[in-house]
Amino acid sequence: VQLQASGGGLVQAGGSLRLSCAASGRTFSGGTMGWFRQAPGKERECVAAIRWGDGKTYYQDAVKGRFTISRDRAKNTVYLQMSGLNPEDTAVYYCAARDGALISTMLQVSRLYPYWGQGTLVTVSS
Repeated sequence: VQLQASGGGLVQAGGSLRLSCAASGRTFSGGTMGWFRQAPGKERECVAAIRWGDGKTYYQDAVKGRFTISRDRAKNTVYLQMSGLNPEDTAVYYCAARDGALISTMLQVSRLYPYWGQGTLVTVSS
């Protein structure tokens, strides 16, 4: 199983980026995928997650209304559309996946995701 994250880069505050996470080697049609981020000196945190089957989503409070997670079944890919970016969003963003669905209150728990991508750096300048 491989998760290939892409789409990071340098953007000015207020700008937008779209991250992509393409899964290969298997499909996660009944599972869950998420986007996590880790800033320097900080712990990894869940930004958003989505249940593949019914589309149930989770968003961290800090990104609600600015970020949108979505999935493309045909492409076996999950996206994170980010807008209204600010310097506090600067981090390495990782996508993660698991085979089983998670209940709503567990979507953000990183230890429940066994598969991880390599990370893509997002830098937001002020």
